[in-house]
Amino acid sequence: MKAQAKISRVMAAIEHREADRVPIGEFFWTNFLRRAKAELPVGDDFDPYRYWDLDLIVINPNMDPHITGIEVLENTPDRKVVKTGFGATIERRHTYPMPHYADFDTKTFDQMDAFRFDDPKDERRFFAAVDDQINSVGDELNLNLPSFIDRVNAYADDFCVFGSVCEPHEMIWRIMGTENVLLKLGEDPARVARFIERLGDFLVGIVEGQVAAAKGRLSGLYVWGDIAYDRGMFFSPAYWREVYKPQVRRICDAIHAAGLKAVYHGCGNASAVFEDMIEAGIDAYNPLEAKAGLNVVALERHFGKRWAFNGNIDVVVLATNDREKVRREVLTKLNAAKGGGYIPQSDHSVPDNVAPATYDYVVQLVREYGKYPLDLGEFDLDLGEIGR
Repeated sequence: MKAQAKISRVMAAIEHREADRVPIGEFFWTNFLRRAKAELPVGDDFDPYRYWDLDLIVINPNMDPHITGIEVLENTPDRKVVKTGFGATIERRHTYPMPHYADFDTKTFDQMDAFRFDDPKDERRFFAAVDDQINSVGDELNLNLPSFIDRVNAYADDFCVFGSVCEPHEMIWRIMGTENVLLKLGEDPARVARFIERLGDFLVGIVEGQVAAAKGRLSGLYVWGDIAYDRGMFFSPAYWREVYKPQVRRICDAIHAAGLKAVYHGCGNASAVFEDMIEAGIDAYNPLEAKAGLNVVALERHFGKRWAFNGNIDVVVLATNDREKVRREVLTKLNAAKGGGYIPQSDHSVPDNVAPATYDYVVQLVREYGKYPLDLGEFDLDLGEIGR
């Protein structure tokens, strides 16, 4: 019953309907979780989703092209070096906010053409505890995680659970490195396009495999795909439309064939292809980075009921830990939830310069003022008067 209430809430938001209240989702950086353990009355088993009783959680299967697990090459207190099933050699240091991609097995066109994928529907991706790059190598090295299905089952009775899949650009840069991929796009875009189509085949299989494994316990999938920085896209929007969009459409078709929703997670400002994403079948967009000039209220006014949104609570504002500024940010953005269409969340992930007490205040605000019909008082806006 608890899960069903949250599922209904999240589905209503994505479908532009009003439920009992606005749902809440979130992602957290590891150092924020460490700070929360130190400052909140919680134990070592602290789980932010359960502590704040959030509505939505995203769980990733093993998407490594090769199911090799994580090979630890060096493990010291100051430096950890691993090699992943992407063929990537990655370095982690405490002084690095994110991993440093040191080397890649696949660098040339010939190596790209020769690249072979393990079966995307191999049951080890979903039922075995095999470490993989997406889950294990992030802002912290997290090894020995439970299997995808074990993690889904741990949350399915209490939350709206989404699985996930990468789109082709998120895969190709992890295989070859961002700089190298962009150079290859300039050198021979048609040859890269052939590899991107093969990636589409693999990723459709990842969708179908995890949907079958989850047996009805997923409500949707997040589609991970960073194709932009804060001022625009990494490459031509025309190339995205010609080469990437058909593969995103195939991924969305596979998600929708299972009766599930597709939420695209893209950092930066990819607004040049937002209309194309709608055409490809993306149901909602996340995280809407405020630092990239995106504003969910303006986007809601522009797209109306054609698209839903998830994110956009500015972590720069949250990091001031100023209650009045936080209140203004949250309640102003809640205008986008009028008639449904919006799931509040940070505009990427909650960092450790946000006090846990401040995040707790964010949740309190959404719970208090997110009850339908919305009454936002002095922060109420007429969506018809908000420009882009």
